[in-house]
Amino acid sequence: MVVVALSPAGRPTVPGSWPESLTFDNVARVLSSSGFAGWTVNSLVYSLVSVVVILLTASMAGYAFAKKRFPGREAMFWTFLATMMVPFQATLIPTFVLVNDLGGVDTFWGLIVPTLANSQAVFLMRQFILGLPDELFDAAKVDGASELRVYWTIVVPLTRPILATLGVFVFLWHWNDFLWPLVIGQSDTTRTLTVGLTTLRTEEMQLSVLMASATVSVVPCLVVFFLLQRYLVNSIAMTGLK
Repeated sequence: MVVVALSPAGRPTVPGSWPESLTFDNVARVLSSSGFAGWTVNSLVYSLVSVVVILLTASMAGYAFAKKRFPGREAMFWTFLATMMVPFQATLIPTFVLVNDLGGVDTFWGLIVPTLANSQAVFLMRQFILGLPDELFDAAKVDGASELRVYWTIVVPLTRPILATLGVFVFLWHWNDFLWPLVIGQSDTTRTLTVGLTTLRTEEMQLSVLMASATVSVVPCLVVFFLLQRYLVNSIAMTGLK
């Protein structure tokens, strides 16, 4: 993909071989296109807002399911977890009808809100928080800390590795998401990068330009990974440790 993106337009490229000359004209053409910047901003809004909200709600729910005692906790958790077995395609039409009735088609809240209930994120947070010592929470309660104080000063700092790992996963899920943005986004105002790139295929555009657009779309994913890789290593090192 990168080799074709950096190859001169119209030059044949043999797989596995390096071209005789390199050029950034294809990348410059992509960056200067009318819709690319807007699609990128929409994807960033879709991904970053989803990451923040999902990490916040999943960590709260994971803390409640792991350390709090209330009636129906196990039944509620496993029922919520069972939604992972339902493919998104099975709920696509009912979700679209509901969002459409609420006036959310071609809006950012209609794009983001239906994807925020992430059972896999809650499961990962709950499993990680189960390994935290109960003595920390008991000591906080003895000191008179409120539930919000316990969550913010104990749960959040101790779960930074899993939060970073989950943040990378959620960002990639939403950045690469195609089906729901395709259905809900009706114009360039809410169209994400993945959907926008497919519209380029309907135009008379050379392969090198398409590969350049795909290469540019990968850059944010690499940036997120390099920024959070330290926490990813820590989460792996802490696996199985009390």
